[in-house]
Amino acid sequence: MVTTLTSADFEVLDKGERRPIINFQVDHSGPITIAALLDVSGSMKIGPKMALASQVLRRLTAELTDGQSEIGLFTFDAALHVAQPFTKHPTEIDSALSAAEPFGSTSLYDAIAETARRLEAHSSQRRAIVVLTDGVDTSSSLTPAEVSALASSIDVPVYVVITVPPIDREHQVASRANKLATFSVDLTELAVWTGGDLLWATAGEDTTLRADQILTELRHQYLIAIPSSTEREWRPIDVRVRDQKLTVRARSGYFSNDNTSRQNP
Repeated sequence: MVTTLTSADFEVLDKGERRPIINFQVDHSGPITIAALLDVSGSMKIGPKMALASQVLRRLTAELTDGQSEIGLFTFDAALHVAQPFTKHPTEIDSALSAAEPFGSTSLYDAIAETARRLEAHSSQRRAIVVLTDGVDTSSSLTPAEVSALASSIDVPVYVVITVPPIDREHQVASRANKLATFSVDLTELAVWTGGDLLWATAGEDTTLRADQILTELRHQYLIAIPSSTEREWRPIDVRVRDQKLTVRARSGYFSNDNTSRQNP
């Protein structure tokens, strides 16, 4: 994490055109809003998947400031369910988490899209969706590209934490190399396009590291504002830094309907 950059270190391309930076902030404080999205489909019954997901979630709630930051718990199988409405008391998540019982098919991409819509009403600049899943989707109507466009358009980074035993990760990595599986590719692209990331938690020690990584990133952001286009279309954004050794993670674009400024972490 590099926290000392200035506006002069960045450039923003809007559909290939360089845009002036009209506002720049380094945001290291303030409340965080997290929509935790827990996979409760039948495949999560297998092995330690649900236990690993629960450990990540409990670490997140333990590190959030009571009375300041907000977290809500949504579960999904074939449909999305509100297990715990957004609350500023993170420990309230525990009882809802204990009641989660895996069953049914998986509409992973649809659930992410619907959660992004519900998070849109929260005005916190630092907000995110944290998805806890084994990565299997069996019944979504939306594609990863459609979901990432929606999440990016309302400025919601998506962090996907894959909670599977080590052997499952090895199998998926091998399958990806042989182009036999697409879920990790699709989910990686979905997360990165929104400014989030795809992470793996295959053992107990991973769960703390992944939760802490997500919170660290949410607590250290650059907020950059540019003039938005007047064209009514999807506008891809490319955020770069002059130091080519650094990597920027930012939303992939926005839908423009007027001439108001948009902020892009």
